[in-house]
This record gives sequence, C-alpha cells and structure tokens, in this order.
Amino acid sequence: MARFLIVEARFYGHLNDMLIDGARNALRDGGHEVDVLTVPGALEVPGAIAMAAESAQYDGFVAIGVVIRGETYHFEIVAGESARAIMALTMDGIPIGNGILTTENEEQALVRADPAQKNKGGEAARAAMRLLELQEKFR
Repeated sequence: MARFLIVEARFYGHLNDMLIDGARNALRDGGHEVDVLTVPGALEVPGAIAMAAESAQYDGFVAIGVVIRGETYHFEIVAGESARAIMALTMDGIPIGNGILTTENEEQALVRADPAQKNKGGEAARAAMRLLELQEKFR
C-alpha cells in the first residue's frame, strides 16, 4: 500500500469533483491511501507537488485541474507551463499522473472529467500508480 496525494487546482469545482472521484476510486481500488490538497490554480500544482515530495509523506501524486481556453493568451501559458513543470518533476523521479484537462470549452471538459465517460481523473491515477511501480522496479 502506498500513499498518494491528489493536488487539485480548484477553479471549476463541479468538474474537479468528478476528476477527484475518478482518481480517488482508482487509487483506492489499487489499495492505496489518498489525501487531497487544494491550490488556487494549475500553475500552483507543480510547486505544491514539489513541496509535498520533499516532505517524503507521499509515494505518488495526481495533478487535477481544468484549464478552458478563453479569449486571451493566458490559456497557452497556464496549460503549457503547468504541463512542463509536472513533466520536469516526473523526470526527476517523482511519480505523477497528470489529470489537468486543457479543453476548448466546458462541454469537452465535462466529458473528460466524468467517471462514467472518459474518466481522465482515473486515468491520471492509474498513470501515477504505474510510475510508482516502475520506480520501485528500477530502484
């Protein structure tokens, strides 16, 4: 049994709740403990994961959030930089499943967040569990 932390960027609460449900269910089905930490936005998720990883309280992480394209360039910055930072942490050996959705509209996000549809929260949790398995294999 491992301990996972879901770090959520709480902006679209109803969508995040579905993503968290999918991730939590997948992690619990895998026999793992789960905590949830909320941060203001997607850009804060990698920093929170880095801090939590340094604490050695968690074995793996799931990043959760929703970034929907708006009328400004902000979408590209948030989507790209959060993904880049999560990837950098993963390359440093931290098992992270990236469940931050980047969509054109809320309808796309709803389909991806819903555990009864695309269940991207569950997918991200399964990715984190697999990376943890690989980390243990190669240690």
